[in-house]
Amino acid sequence: MGGHKGEGMKGRIKEAAGDLTNDKDLQREGKMDQGSAKVKKTVGDAADKLKEVVDND
Repeated sequence: MGGHKGEGMKGRIKEAAGDLTNDKDLQREGKMDQGSAKVKKTVGDAADKLKEVVDND
């Protein structure tokens, strides 16, 4: 799951760089990276919960 944190951090850095340079494309790309990391984390968490349920039955 550490990869999701790295992707989110990369997105925050891109967004901040876009803010500093007034680069709207870089800002947008950073936001998309952050959103992607959140989705991947959520899916991973759901898969972990499902595995727990299956393992406990």
